Amino acid sequence: MASYHLSVKTIKRSAGRSATAAAAYRVGERIECQREGRVHDYTRKQGIEETFILTPKDAPDWAQNRSKLWNEVEASETRRNSVTAREWELALPSEISAEARSQITRDFAQALVSRYGVAVDVAIHAPHREGDQRNHHAHVLTSTRKLEAEGFTTKTRVLDSAKTGGVEIEQMRSLWAELQNRALEREGEVERVDHRSLEAQREAALERGDALSAEELDRDPELKLGPAANSMERRAKAIAERQGREYVPVTERGAVVHAARQARAAFRELRERLDIARETYGAERDAGQGRVSAGLAAAAKERGAQAGPEDMRERLARVVGRSEDQGDAPKPERRNYARDRLKEIMEKDAGRDGQAAVHKLDGHSEPELGEDTRRAARKPSVNERLKDVLNKPREKLEIEDEREQDKDQEVEKDREIDRDIDRDPGLSH
Repeated sequence: MASYHLSVKTIKRSAGRSATAAAAYRVGERIECQREGRVHDYTRKQGIEETFILTPKDAPDWAQNRSKLWNEVEASETRRNSVTAREWELALPSEISAEARSQITRDFAQALVSRYGVAVDVAIHAPHREGDQRNHHAHVLTSTRKLEAEGFTTKTRVLDSAKTGGVEIEQMRSLWAELQNRALEREGEVERVDHRSLEAQREAALERGDALSAEELDRDPELKLGPAANSMERRAKAIAERQGREYVPVTERGAVVHAARQARAAFRELRERLDIARETYGAERDAGQGRVSAGLAAAAKERGAQAGPEDMRERLARVVGRSEDQGDAPKPERRNYARDRLKEIMEKDAGRDGQAAVHKLDGHSEPELGEDTRRAARKPSVNERLKDVLNKPREKLEIEDEREQDKDQEVEKDREIDRDIDRDPGLSH
């Protein structure tokens, strides 16, 4: 599914940045900054697919020279805290061709030129070798002043103002979404991008009665793999495709993300099938059919809507099972702290009983410990004595309790006699 991203940043002198350095880095060229007296050389930078400059119709010829263009931008700003350039960062859909990505980027850049009268320098970048291979993107660097026949003139305050800046950027975001959706439609893609916030998209889905889309937008964000894990998972997918087998994640995060995606896909399919069955049932009832007949028709329609012969319950069970044991993914060996702690507690028990318990915990049977460690030849453990008490019949326990009480009473009588003797003055001499 194509994802939407458009961000706008400023190149400010107060942050120690310059338009010449920004342009040189993004297009991978060497530009000497005349204002600073520094050379910005990024000719070794890789992954740059295409660069081009767009200017208004009446712009001077030197504007097509990148070094001259951005040095003139720097010269037109005299304040030490000036904003010298503005960068529009665009995510390009990986679902369309490279030519289509170039065209929609050029269309967006031309819209910036026509709307604000600025100079635009574009660099289209390929995904990083170690990152997500869908991350095609473009850096669109624009001047903050209008470029006319005599050079750079007035500032584009419409983008700087707090009242109009947000509105202007929102309109450009809408335009960028429209350009992408047109390209996706030409490529036969069904999914569309949306420039609105997730909350706005969710409210729109609820208004049109699409509860499934609203539920999708309301879900928690997906776990991020990170560059290293993402690179490992991409290699695993490529190997699985070449070998003609099912992809099995090789990292713990990859397994969690893969299981979550499969579960969402299965749930989405199940919801669609239920909606079809519900609609069929309602149509049959409206046509005069009884409940049983309408139910049978809905069940038949639902079975016909199933994507394959695999039962949905089995799919969900398989997904849950994979998410628990991570499939064939290697697991690091971890210490069993519960077992080790239990051994420590047992070893504190006195004598052979503790040794026998630990030996048994390690997987040995009781006869292996020798004749002297059997129950008859050793003192019962606390656990065994507790079991004996719990397993005794209630009547037996009550008799023993009475015997204990009788013993206690006899002991108490003996103590009373002793105290009386001690208090007798006739026996004290």
